[in-house]
Amino acid sequence: MQLQGNWNYPTSIRFGAGRASELPALCQQLGMRRPLLVTDPGLARLPLVARLLDYLASAGMDAHVFSDMRPNPVGRDVYAGVNAYKEGKHDGVIAVGGGSALDVGKAIALMVGQDRPLWDFEDVGDNWLRVNVAGVAPTIAVPTTSGTGSEVGRASLIIDEEDHRKVIIFHPSMLPRLVLADPELTAGLPPQLTAATGIDALVHNLEAYCSPTYHPLAQGVALEGMKLVHDWLPTAYADGSHIEARSHMLAASIMGATAFQKGLGGVHALAHPIGAVFDTHHGLANAILLPYVLVRNRPAIADKLAAAARYIGLADSSFDGFLAWILQLRSDLGIPHSLGQINIPAEQASEIGRMAKADPSDGGNPLPLSASDYSAIYLAAVQGQLP
Repeated sequence: MQLQGNWNYPTSIRFGAGRASELPALCQQLGMRRPLLVTDPGLARLPLVARLLDYLASAGMDAHVFSDMRPNPVGRDVYAGVNAYKEGKHDGVIAVGGGSALDVGKAIALMVGQDRPLWDFEDVGDNWLRVNVAGVAPTIAVPTTSGTGSEVGRASLIIDEEDHRKVIIFHPSMLPRLVLADPELTAGLPPQLTAATGIDALVHNLEAYCSPTYHPLAQGVALEGMKLVHDWLPTAYADGSHIEARSHMLAASIMGATAFQKGLGGVHALAHPIGAVFDTHHGLANAILLPYVLVRNRPAIADKLAAAARYIGLADSSFDGFLAWILQLRSDLGIPHSLGQINIPAEQASEIGRMAKADPSDGGNPLPLSASDYSAIYLAAVQGQLP
């Protein structure tokens, strides 16, 4: 089977190994002649970005790179990118990288045509109606990890440094116009990042699947996304150059971010403040937190996870069998069992609990959780005490 296709779900996606060379044609399709390539500092130094710039230069395009951002991006990263866009007289954004670079790129494309502060577009109520849609720059997303799925998302997660919280900036026009999903671009990802981002994709699919919101389309996508992770993440971790495994994991990542319009849940509600306060890698935080939240949600999700276990093909098609698979997968991928192992302290449990309850992801959790419930889950995860 040839793992290649042109998809329109939820946006226009060019998927397949070796398709990175199509980047200039995609720019031309959107009328870009002078794009700003937004990426993170690490990627900016790698041959991957140099190759993309060579493709653009060969097509006569004057592309410049912006890479002044943090692993967990903050508002001033976005504003610095907006300044670079305007000073360079650019006409579009190519966002290249993992979730952070893609989020910053999308936020830059939004903000180049706005006269309000970034935080005025937080995903609360009707704030999205404030956006000057005509001012949003066209965006091409080029993912280099298989985790966040930000390439098919309509939002960016940006930290408000004053309030120490991750803010969801949202507008439908933030959905990239085109996605170039070439699994060869993910082949250089180190094993530990393959593991963290891969379980991030799993958590997106899993929390969407468990969300009580009625959305059977997303439900089906999430279930297949989990199966792809089950079947292919261990191979991608063991052999980073295995293009078939990388292809399926890139698809699973896209599927998770497509499915979670159905909702997320307690894992993300906790991971967002943990990332904002402790600057923790988002995928790693999700990977560590996952079993603790599953156990807390067990009364509401036991039947769903039994059905998922059957579909995935687990020998024990029960909640306990599904949980055992998660624990074994984490162990096989070298994921720490506790937050304490990555130096997250217990002392801020109350603060994290309050922040988790205020996080938008809380609304999709299968069971209602209080701030105290979140604090208790956080403490259990810090101490590695799984009931």
